[in-house]
Amino acid sequence: MAELDKEDILLKNQIAERVQFLRNKTGLSQTEFAKKNDIDRQIINRWESKTNKRGITIYTIKRFSNMIGISLKEFFDF
Repeated sequence: MAELDKEDILLKNQIAERVQFLRNKTGLSQTEFAKKNDIDRQIINRWESKTNKRGITIYTIKRFSNMIGISLKEFFDF
């Protein structure tokens, strides 16, 4: 896999921040959010991580958006 350039890293970090912001808006901790959505807390941590080189896929963003009841358009309105 090719290394990310500066713009890609910026976008990856913005998405991680957006996931964290939206999860925080639910009022739930990572652990509580994970339990409510029947997923492992480490997955949430990975989605919100700026140091994870893999980032998050569009499919995962769609899944997360569904969990919190927003559209993909709303997710990307940041």
